[in-house]
Order: sequence, then structure tokens, then C-alpha cells
Amino acid sequence: MKTSIKVGIIMGSDSDLEVMKESAVILEEFGIDYEMTVISAHRSPILAHKYAQNASPRGLKVIIAAAGGAAHLAGVLASFTTLPVIGVPIKAKTLDGLDSLLSMVQMPPGIPVATVGINGAKNAGLLAIEILSISDKNLEKKLITYKQKMAEEVKKKGEKLLKIGFKKYLEK
Repeated sequence: MKTSIKVGIIMGSDSDLEVMKESAVILEEFGIDYEMTVISAHRSPILAHKYAQNASPRGLKVIIAAAGGAAHLAGVLASFTTLPVIGVPIKAKTLDGLDSLLSMVQMPPGIPVATVGINGAKNAGLLAIEILSISDKNLEKKLITYKQKMAEEVKKKGEKLLKIGFKKYLEK
């Protein structure tokens, strides 16, 4: 059963939703269909296994997986699929998300997980878009425009700072 959904956004807990909404927002900005759900590597491992194994046959192209603490979700999903998996380490109350980050980037050989910064859901969405743009020239054009717009915004801020000085700039 194929769908138009290209990206799966999975989080280990609904408490991660406040961070992970940024992946959804950027995917929507680029017109990319996605699905978002909660699956835990530890509390629902069979569900994680089934999700990963069925992702490609259902038409998904990329999985974004977010988790805090031990943060095994991205690695577990990556172990059951050949799709690219992007990990988003979530900042937890203890260790400020460093434990999550290290859990994701220290994957064993053969099970890669592309990992963005702590709470980096927007970058995870953008990385998914870049992966999809490899085979979609229209999406690639949208990315080029997006990056040009960012560069123009930075240029304007720099010109304003040069013109009025840092004190007046900070007063706004």
C-alpha cells in the first residue's frame, strides 16, 4: 500500500512533541507529506520493529527519530530498515541531552544514524528535505531559494548593525 507520505517523524514520548513540531513545520513549508507518531524503543519494541520494516514498502523515504535519555529509538529503527534515519537527541532534565546525543552518534559500524544537534528538529527536517531533493529537482530549487533567502536576511542584519551600531541594534 503506497502513500504520498515521504517522511516518518517518530518520537519516543509525546513529551517530545514540542521539539519535534519543528520538523513538521519545515516539511509543511516545503510541501512534503509526513506522518508523526509515538513509538518507544523500550516500551513498545515490537511496534518499533514493525514500523521500521514496513516504512519502505509503504513509500516512506526518510525516518526522523527523536528520543531523550538512552535515546535508542533511532538506532533500533535503523537496524530494521535500509532507509536513512535522522536522529534528534532530545534535551532531558538530566545531562542536558548529552546522553541522548552520545547514544545516537555512537552507533556501531553498519547501523548509521545521521544525527543533528540536541533539540535540532528543524535541521532534521531540512536534512530530510535535502535527502529527498536528490531525486526531486523541484524540491532542490525550493532549497536553493530557501538558502538564498537566509543569506539575504543575514546580509540585511549585518548592514543594519554596521549602520546604527550595536547599542541601537540591541534596543530594538
